[in-house]
Amino acid sequence: MSASQLKPTLGTLHLWGLAVGLVISGEYFGWSYGWGTAGTLGFLVTTLMVALMYTCFIFSYTELTTAIPHAGGPFAYSLRAFGKTGASIAGIATLIEFVFAPPAIAMAIGAYLNVQFPALDPKWAAAGAYVIFMSLNIIGVSIAATFELVVTVLAVIELLVFMGVVAPGFSFSNFVLNGWAGSSEFSVSAIGGIFAAIPFAIWFFLAIEGAAMAAEEAKDPKRTIPRAYIGGILTLVVLAIGVMIFAGGVGDWRTLSNINDPLPQAMKAVVGNNSTWMHMLVWIGLFGLVASFHGIILGYSRQFFALARAGFLPPALAKLSRFQTPHRAILAGGVIGIAAIFSDNLISLQGMTLTAAMITMSVFGAIVMYIMSMLSLFKLRRSEPNLERTFRAPGYPVVPGIALGLALLCLVAMLWYNEVIAVVFLVLMLAGIICCNLVIAARRGVPASFASEG
Repeated sequence: MSASQLKPTLGTLHLWGLAVGLVISGEYFGWSYGWGTAGTLGFLVTTLMVALMYTCFIFSYTELTTAIPHAGGPFAYSLRAFGKTGASIAGIATLIEFVFAPPAIAMAIGAYLNVQFPALDPKWAAAGAYVIFMSLNIIGVSIAATFELVVTVLAVIELLVFMGVVAPGFSFSNFVLNGWAGSSEFSVSAIGGIFAAIPFAIWFFLAIEGAAMAAEEAKDPKRTIPRAYIGGILTLVVLAIGVMIFAGGVGDWRTLSNINDPLPQAMKAVVGNNSTWMHMLVWIGLFGLVASFHGIILGYSRQFFALARAGFLPPALAKLSRFQTPHRAILAGGVIGIAAIFSDNLISLQGMTLTAAMITMSVFGAIVMYIMSMLSLFKLRRSEPNLERTFRAPGYPVVPGIALGLALLCLVAMLWYNEVIAVVFLVLMLAGIICCNLVIAARRGVPASFASEG
């Protein structure tokens, strides 16, 4: 095994745990900000639209993942389809998605711990989470993936328990009350709310594609990845719809719309502050946040590693530790994330909380990456018809076309409703692309194609 080769150790169950674990914190927090924008009914419409986009996307994306099982994921697909310019766009967009999501999750971990320990500063708890889970990722991917699987299973069970415990207090009338952007009746403003809430519906599913970045570390990726992805998206759609509906029907949903711990607060309305169920949700609920936090650290590190190995970022980021893990890439993303956590009092973007701003920034990166991935799928179908495809997107070209069309719609809506963050995102994209070009020029060569890999 070469010094820059990742070790294949992951099976189907590990990959399912990674696909679901990367996302599952989105069921615990973040999405409820969408209620403040669209109301419960408006946000339900947004979520169903986004769920359709993700389902079509994953069935299409799996074709790319199995045909080109590379740690770079979308970066590798775009490099093969569009060359270094397309690869730079996809790679930097993916980095923005995966680097800005962990600070939001870490802050939620701090908020959950603060429920149990009011004297604990959530920011320091968030920074401590970074230190712990960066260390775990450095030790080894097999240990990290096994841990990810365990906490993901516990998180799924806990969400099912949450729905069961609050079910006796559920009232559909509570859920629909003022459900259209704060109004009881559908109106033009409700349509605006539906589109403005897109980032928070995407948060329900954001980063499921990150399992592709572990493709080099998967055993028999052409078989294990499709199973993991299909099982993962079905799991997440069911949980997202269930959690949202049950949480919205237990009382006044408006009290949950701008906080980082909506599930404990929803349960508190049913069972009270001192219930055993309540304490269980806080502690076991942390597993959902930890699963995503830990998994996305793995994701961003593989993207840094792949870009550096291909010659788009400084080669130091492609160095592997004695555990065969990209430790420098893991630390690089962590430094950015911890800095973002402590910038809360310095940064105010469009009047959002830090958590909402980080979510929106991450979603911008994700949407650009989804668009590049679907364009790569269409391009490679034409330019490389003989590429080995053990899994083909069903319903081609309609299914990937739906994913691409909805992703473009989401991008336009986000640009319209998030002008300030859009400008910051654009600046980061341009800076990243310039950095890639400078590194390529400094190394005096065009990076090798991945045409022979996978």
